Amino acid sequence: MRTVMITGAAGFVGRHVAAEAAREGVDLRLLSHRRSPPRPGPGPVRSVRADLADPESLRGVCEDVDVLLHCASQVGGTPEANHTVNARGTAALVAEAQRAGVSRIVYLSTASVYGRGTYRNARPEDLDRKPRSPTSRSRAAAEDTVLAAGGIVLRPYLVYGPGDQWVVPGLTRLLRVLPGGAAGWNARLSVIPVVELAALLVAVGLAPGRSLSASVYHAAHPTPVPASELLRAVADCAGLPPARPEVTLAQARAHLRENKEASYALAMVATDHWFDSARIWTDVGRAVPGPAWDVDFPKMREWYADRSVT
Repeated sequence: MRTVMITGAAGFVGRHVAAEAAREGVDLRLLSHRRSPPRPGPGPVRSVRADLADPESLRGVCEDVDVLLHCASQVGGTPEANHTVNARGTAALVAEAQRAGVSRIVYLSTASVYGRGTYRNARPEDLDRKPRSPTSRSRAAAEDTVLAAGGIVLRPYLVYGPGDQWVVPGLTRLLRVLPGGAAGWNARLSVIPVVELAALLVAVGLAPGRSLSASVYHAAHPTPVPASELLRAVADCAGLPPARPEVTLAQARAHLRENKEASYALAMVATDHWFDSARIWTDVGRAVPGPAWDVDFPKMREWYADRSVT
C-alpha cells in the first residue's frame, strides 16, 4: 500500500483530495497547520501538525511517504507571509521530501502565475509566467522548486464547489454592484469543480511514470464556459433578481473604478482565460472528464445558499 501525504488537508481543495485518495485505498498522511482535517474515509489515516512558515516543524514529516500532494498555500495577506509560506515553506518541504526519498511530488498551483492577459486554448509550454501579485509570485517560486526536484505542477483557473470562498462569492459580490446585466459578455473561461480537480491531483500522483507526458498541466474541464453563462448561473445560485439592462465591459470598469474587490472579480471574467487541458485528461486515462459545467454547477446551489452566498 502506497503512502500519500497531503498538505493543506483541511483546506478547500486539500480535503477533497484526501477524500479522493481515501477512495483509492492508499495509506494517508494528512498535514495541516491550524485546523484538523476531517477524516476522509475508513482506511488508515495519520494526521500530522506542521507549519510551512516554520521549516523546523517539517523535519521528518515525509518519512516513508511515497507520494506528496502539496495543496497548501497562502492566498492573500502580506507579501512577507506569501513568501514565507509559499516560496520558503515549499522549498523546505521539497527538501524534506527529497531527503526522505519521496518518489513523486505534485504541486497545486494556479493559472494566476501567468498574470493578466488574454488566453485562448493556451498550452503551458506556449505561455510565459508573468505573476503580478505577491501570492502569484510566491507560488511561481514554489513551482520552480517543485520542478527543479523533478515534480509536477497543476494550474487550474476557476475552481468551484464545496469550500469555495473566492470564485462564486467574488462573482456574487460583483453582480450585486454592477449597474446592469452581463448577457453579452463572451469571454471564454476555464473552470473545474473541486471534486474533479481533486481526482486529477490524485490520479497524477498515482499514475505510472510512463503515462505522464508533461511536468506542467492545466487542470480544467476541456470545454470553456462563456462569461455570460457563468455569471447568469452564479446569479441564479445566489438568488439575485433578473438581470437589469445590459452594461458593457467598459461601463462596468468605469462603474467599479473605486471598488478594488469587485474590479478584481471583473478581471476574472472580462477576457478569455481558456487554458488547454486536454493533455492531463489523456495522460490519466479519463476519456470522459465528468459532467459538463451547466449540468454540474446547479447542484452546488444548496451548498452556496447554506453558506450565505445568497
